[in-house]
Amino acid sequence: MKISALRLHNVKRFAGRGVAIEGIGDGVNVLCAANEHGKSTSFEALHALFFQPHSGTPGDVQKLRPYSGGNPLVEADIVTAQGRYRLTKQYYGGRRASVTDIATGRLLAQADEAEAFIANLIRGGTSGPAGLLWVRQGVTGIEKRSRAEEDGEKRVRESLLASVQGEVEAMTGGRRMAEIVDVCNEELYRLVTPTMRPKGGGLYEAAVEKHRRLVEEERRLAAEVNAMREALDKRGAALKRLAEIEDPSELDARRGALEKAEAALAAAKTHRAALDAAEAAAALARSRRDTAQQALGGFREAIAQAARLGEQVASAQLHRDDAVARRDAATAEIDRAAGEADAADAAEREARELLARLDRAMAARQAAEHRTEMRDRLDKAEALRAKIEAGETALALLAMPANAIGQLQDLEIKLAGLRAAKNATLPTFRMTYGASAEGRVTLNGAPLPDAVEQMFADVANLEISGIGTLTLRSNRPPEADQALLKAEARHRDLLAALGVSSLAEAHGRQSAGHEKSTGLELDRQNFRHLAPGGLAQLREDVARHADDGAQDLELKADPEDVRQAMSAAGQTAAAARNAAREARPMRGIADKAAIEAETAYAAARGELERVVSVLGPEAERGDKERRLAEGLDEQETLFTKAEAHAATLRATAPDLETTEAALRRARSVRDAATQEAARLRETVADFNGEIRTRSDVAVEEAWREASEAMAAAAERVKHYETEVAVLDRLRRALQLSRSAARDLYLKPIIEELRPLLGVLFDDISIVFDENTLLPQSIRRNGQDEDVERLSGGMREQLSVLTRLAFAKLLARDGRPAPVILDDALVYSDDDRIERMFDALHRQSRDQQILVFSCRQRAFAKLGGNVLHMTAWTPDA
Repeated sequence: MKISALRLHNVKRFAGRGVAIEGIGDGVNVLCAANEHGKSTSFEALHALFFQPHSGTPGDVQKLRPYSGGNPLVEADIVTAQGRYRLTKQYYGGRRASVTDIATGRLLAQADEAEAFIANLIRGGTSGPAGLLWVRQGVTGIEKRSRAEEDGEKRVRESLLASVQGEVEAMTGGRRMAEIVDVCNEELYRLVTPTMRPKGGGLYEAAVEKHRRLVEEERRLAAEVNAMREALDKRGAALKRLAEIEDPSELDARRGALEKAEAALAAAKTHRAALDAAEAAAALARSRRDTAQQALGGFREAIAQAARLGEQVASAQLHRDDAVARRDAATAEIDRAAGEADAADAAEREARELLARLDRAMAARQAAEHRTEMRDRLDKAEALRAKIEAGETALALLAMPANAIGQLQDLEIKLAGLRAAKNATLPTFRMTYGASAEGRVTLNGAPLPDAVEQMFADVANLEISGIGTLTLRSNRPPEADQALLKAEARHRDLLAALGVSSLAEAHGRQSAGHEKSTGLELDRQNFRHLAPGGLAQLREDVARHADDGAQDLELKADPEDVRQAMSAAGQTAAAARNAAREARPMRGIADKAAIEAETAYAAARGELERVVSVLGPEAERGDKERRLAEGLDEQETLFTKAEAHAATLRATAPDLETTEAALRRARSVRDAATQEAARLRETVADFNGEIRTRSDVAVEEAWREASEAMAAAAERVKHYETEVAVLDRLRRALQLSRSAARDLYLKPIIEELRPLLGVLFDDISIVFDENTLLPQSIRRNGQDEDVERLSGGMREQLSVLTRLAFAKLLARDGRPAPVILDDALVYSDDDRIERMFDALHRQSRDQQILVFSCRQRAFAKLGGNVLHMTAWTPDA
């Protein structure tokens, strides 16, 4: 197969247009263009034509569709030994596939038959020769890729090498070996997966699953059998324990112990109540004794304190009299200085008042001038204020809401769209008059023009001269214009609310408002300059200064003499005040001392009076002391008796906590026995139900049957394990034998590759990987180098040369396929790339090679048939 033309329409960047690559011939064909010109798009379109069904939209087809949508169309002309054909596919809307004989123009196949025709050309899809030889941009074929891609290409290479090699070493490297390996793998993978695990849905996996289920069933039944036996044992133990608990002698013993503990507790509580009463009486006697003791001691202490306080009162009185005398002397000194200061202050005040009258007379003339200026400002401000108020009134009439103009404009745009949409859906008609027509058709009384489209909304009455009236009805549903009617109503309401008849009038009002606002703001600034505090403040200032300087004062004294007299009086007053200031600290000290002395005297006298009131008359103090001592002796005797009685009860008191603990223990023994008996009865009932249930389903018989079935399933699993082991051993033996003959098996590709390597390199050989059938390492200058460690350019060149060699083998096997390289030589230097060009021309003698590249200057030296993209419009 060879490709002679490629055309595509509405593919990726070619949205809504088509391009064609015509004149693709034998040998080397080169399409060089700048980036984003459509080279890779052409490769992807060609790839989709051959490998993607027209009926689906997988990822590769989705990538062909432009962002704007549409239906990608791809068309290619091919040449085979049978003839020349045109292959066409369209994806998404109007999806189709067809094969046309170019010589006769006859449609040979469509839809699925066309897909079958194309599949026969490529023989194996992406795993066929075309998938091996068509190199996508950025792919060398040597790099790591997905397992599916590597396996697919490996099968192509194996099939090709086996076909070329023929029956040489048939059992170790040829087609028969491949068939045997395939049969062995088929039998093995029918049972297991490539990782040697049982295959899902297979017989081996079913046997393993059945054995697993039977193992679980046997374990479950064995557990139930053990549980039933354990339940029998536990029920017997529970019945035995229940009989022990309910034995009559045990019941009587527990009842007697409880009654004995309750009686002991009652006696202990009675004794405790008597002890509490005795201790309370002893505490009361102790309190009364302590009170009597405190009263006697306090009385004796008060007698001693009264003597001490008498001495303190006499001393405090002497100190108080001395402090009062010092305070009176300091007061007299302060009064004298204050009198002198008052006289000096009066003289200074009289001089100050005279000077003030002189100053007011001088300021009166200045106030008159200021008053005249303020009245002038007030007149101007009032006139300007009136102008501002008039302007604000006019601006208020012109003012409109902030977003009203925008809303009105948006609404008119929406109305225009709705009306256009309505007109687009209205029925239309056109009247074309004949050459010999005499009369005219009128629409609602107006003549219809010739050959002009007319539209109508509801009813149109056409009056045809000499014939009659033709009535046309649109029959539009009432709700069809609801959106337009609502928008028009809203438009009318908005115009009425704004007080305008149109959008233009609204814009005019807005412009007039802006002008009025600008002039008004200028007037406000002038007003703020004349009256910063406002008009009311300015009027208040004018009124306040209206009477300033109404009458001038006569000047009868020299202001300078008055100032000197005022200064002398001030100095005299200051000297007097300083003298008073010097006396004040002495007065303060004297006052403080007098206060302290008076306070000490009052405190001592008050304390003495308190003590005397407690002691009473001095003649009765001896009898009172004697009575307090006798009361103390009496309370001491009562306390001794009460304490002895409480000690006796305390010594004979039983341990109440121990008695309560004994009662709690007796009750807990009874309750525990009752609860255990109830629990044992429930346990026995549960065991009876469990035993009866398992007995009814014959669990032991089911367990024995499950054990026998499990043994049979295990035997079947063992059989499959043996079969898998034998097949795996056979497969590995075949692979070892095949590897031993791999050099002979790879001989055809090595022979084809050797002259190509000679074009690029000197003294170099390649070792192929027997698993991937790709170059694994190279030997040059006596050293081996892994392909993965080579430079990007070297790996790229080996990839292209290897594909050219496989293409040669395909042609020799009668399956020629074009080699398509999309920017496959991007890392090669100038010298190597020219040698690669020689290798491409060497292989192109009986091989079609198509090269896409963006390196226009470098690939100009490739030569060959230069291709161009031209505009193309597909047939309707």
